[in-house]
Amino acid sequence: MKSLPIYIVSLFLAFPCHAEWYKQSEGIMGTPVNVELWSTSAERAETCTKQVMAEMHRIDELMSPYKQESELAIINAEASQHPVKIGQELFSLIQRSIRLSELSNGAFDITFASIGYQYDYRKGDKPSDQTITTLLDRINYRHIQLDEKNLSIYFSKADVRIDLGGIAKGYAVDNGIRILQKCGIKQAMVSAGGDSRIIGDRKGRPWMTGVRHPRAKDKKGSIVVIPLSDTAVSTSGDYERYFIKDGERHHHIISPKTGKSVKGAQSVTVLGSDAVTTDGLSTTLFVLGVKKGMALAEKLDGIDAVIIDANGKIHYSSGLMPPVTKK
Repeated sequence: MKSLPIYIVSLFLAFPCHAEWYKQSEGIMGTPVNVELWSTSAERAETCTKQVMAEMHRIDELMSPYKQESELAIINAEASQHPVKIGQELFSLIQRSIRLSELSNGAFDITFASIGYQYDYRKGDKPSDQTITTLLDRINYRHIQLDEKNLSIYFSKADVRIDLGGIAKGYAVDNGIRILQKCGIKQAMVSAGGDSRIIGDRKGRPWMTGVRHPRAKDKKGSIVVIPLSDTAVSTSGDYERYFIKDGERHHHIISPKTGKSVKGAQSVTVLGSDAVTTDGLSTTLFVLGVKKGMALAEKLDGIDAVIIDANGKIHYSSGLMPPVTKK
């Protein structure tokens, strides 16, 4: 990972336009997917970008909990009743999710969906306290039983559900970058929602990646800008999917311990070498909070983090600490 000193800003920093930069956006996986790349050939740029978008659609069809025919939806419908055979790709990503659960002592847990699916952020509905109490013990990654020999998954308790929303977009971004690399592209960025990965630089200059101000009304204001190259970056925030009811913010990052929205942070940004890692860790650190989250980030090689706490204060890991100004 290559990063330069951080600058605090209040305005969105736009990328300069060049004739050889090609951009395309599409709504996939319930979020904007963007591909930006440098190419001397418009035809190659279009072909490679189409391959990336096709891969994003493929992963959405495989891992969306909202598509009834997806492997993930079939798991949720049947795995509490009997072992469900699945493909190697999904099996491996679930394995990786469980390893992150073990690393974080359960702060990252894809079984959060056992309660999380009861939240409707568009309608502003949340599960009752009684429902949360009843289902809370279903949130436990240890309920997931994987059989590597038969490539099957089984839930050891009824009413368990999983959701890969905390890691699947990062996986899709990494796959998109691999496609571009196979195409011979050397400078590019692929993003899906809050997850991005960069290869190369912007023709001799770093990519300027902004961390959104969690309370910016225009959704464009950045509170931090980080110059980057050859890096993955993911942000999890309490402003992505949320509603406010009775003065309380209910958002999509659910605490496995309470079944309710985590309250200790407004956003967490993680930098690392690949987007699967940064995607999973941004959720993990959000759940852990500033003290425990930063401790984990400092322990992991090649990982840096920016955490904006519940009061709006910015915390940096040691690799991103801004220089001290002498008075």
